[in-house]
Amino acid sequence: MTVDNPISADNISHPGGRIPRSAGNGYAAAVCAVLLVSVIATLLLPYLDLANIVMLFLLPVVLIAARYGKGPAVTATVLGVAAFDFVFVPPRFSFEIHDVQYLVTFSVMLVVGLLISHLTANLRYQAEQAARREEVTLKLYAFSRELSGTLETAQIIHTSLSHIESAFQVRTAILMPDQAGHLNRCLPSSVENPGSLKVDSFGTMDMHIAQWAFEHGRPAGLGTGTMSSGSVAFLPLTAPMRSRGVLAVLPQAPDWNIESEQGRLLQTCAALTAIALERQHYIEVAQSALVNIESERLRNSILSALSHDLRTPLTALVGLSESLVIAKPALPDPQHDLASALHDEARRMSKMVANLLDMARIQSGKVQLDLQWQFMEEVIGSTLRACKPALSLHAVQIRLAPDLPPVRFDAVLIERVLCNLIENAAKYTPPDSIITISASADKGVLNIEVRDNGPGIPRGQEEPLFEKFVRGEKESRLAGTGLGLSICRAIVQAHGGSIRASNLPEGGVSFLFVLPLDAPPELREPEEAALDTDRQAL
Repeated sequence: MTVDNPISADNISHPGGRIPRSAGNGYAAAVCAVLLVSVIATLLLPYLDLANIVMLFLLPVVLIAARYGKGPAVTATVLGVAAFDFVFVPPRFSFEIHDVQYLVTFSVMLVVGLLISHLTANLRYQAEQAARREEVTLKLYAFSRELSGTLETAQIIHTSLSHIESAFQVRTAILMPDQAGHLNRCLPSSVENPGSLKVDSFGTMDMHIAQWAFEHGRPAGLGTGTMSSGSVAFLPLTAPMRSRGVLAVLPQAPDWNIESEQGRLLQTCAALTAIALERQHYIEVAQSALVNIESERLRNSILSALSHDLRTPLTALVGLSESLVIAKPALPDPQHDLASALHDEARRMSKMVANLLDMARIQSGKVQLDLQWQFMEEVIGSTLRACKPALSLHAVQIRLAPDLPPVRFDAVLIERVLCNLIENAAKYTPPDSIITISASADKGVLNIEVRDNGPGIPRGQEEPLFEKFVRGEKESRLAGTGLGLSICRAIVQAHGGSIRASNLPEGGVSFLFVLPLDAPPELREPEEAALDTDRQAL
């Protein structure tokens, strides 16, 4: 973007007009205008009264004030009064006054001239200010429109620097933070234009001032009220959510101040840049989320298709291998061992495929919960019977609160959660370790915990462990697909609960999931139930 008229202190008008640039021309024009009016009035003297001649001398005052400002207009007023007195008031060509009434004429003429010059100069100043505000508004609109069309962060920064440098005749650079929120002169995001400030030239003090401006969201450095001894002014790029970086500005004027008109406009441009950067950030976030959603949907579709296609042959493989194991007459020992190993591996693979299918069904929302009132003791007992092979080398402790109320949940799915947690604990703990299962009710929720005294979870993996295809040990000889805990979380969340993992201070890991408690139904005596049945029959 090119700007024909840079926004600088030289372009700012005042009520006196642009005196520094046009004072000589204005005063010369005032003298010439008064002389011209004097000549014209002399020619018209036979036809006009002196009262009309006075009005002619007010005309150059208005013209000079409108064109050159207040100073030349006042000069035209004084010269007009003197010329009228010298040329037209008897005795002519003399400053002598025989009639005292002319003193009143001169006074009124002088006052009216001064008032006209003052009002005209103010009107000119207001018109210039209105034109200037319109010019600034158009430039800011063009800047914001150009920013709205940028698609990348580098484009936003390049556009901002180019506009600000051309519009304000300053040198600039933009510093952006790293992931930890620290500004660094060596970051790739420290963007410069060819004529911009060199970020590498910033000293330690400049970087300290820039960091302070970024963290506090206030201007700092040269021309500001904070650390003004710095050689560069730093304006924070403050967006609605948070600061997106810092704009470094090196003005040309030695007396530049953040409170000046140029300083306020620079802050406005910095705010527009910050908003554009935040918009681009959330566009990238939305695009990333969309890609993740589509990837998850595609992965679930693939998992569901593969699981359906593999389930039938795997079921046949499990049945055939089991037939070999129980075949009559029995196979010789070497062949029997091979058949048993084949049967175990087929069952393990069938379970993996079942996990994949269950995960796909849960993620797609096709699982319908069969909510019934259940007693937790019965579900835990059923789970232990199902996990008996996995617990053959481990000790199990059961700690149930004596006052556990009935809970409304899908018993098959909750049993699946407990089975996955117990098998996971047995898989990742050494033989003879202790697995403890406890349940208690507290503040409207049911807490079920499965803990062990094994090696625990690597630090920082407590939450990622519940993601799909994530395992506690990335390179492990233990069989598994990393879906067990993910299925547990999906089932628990479907029941309106939550699940988390944590390392125990004494060693081992705790898996705790929470289910909401509803008011249980009233239990009536058998005789009352029979009476209700008879009444309904009647």
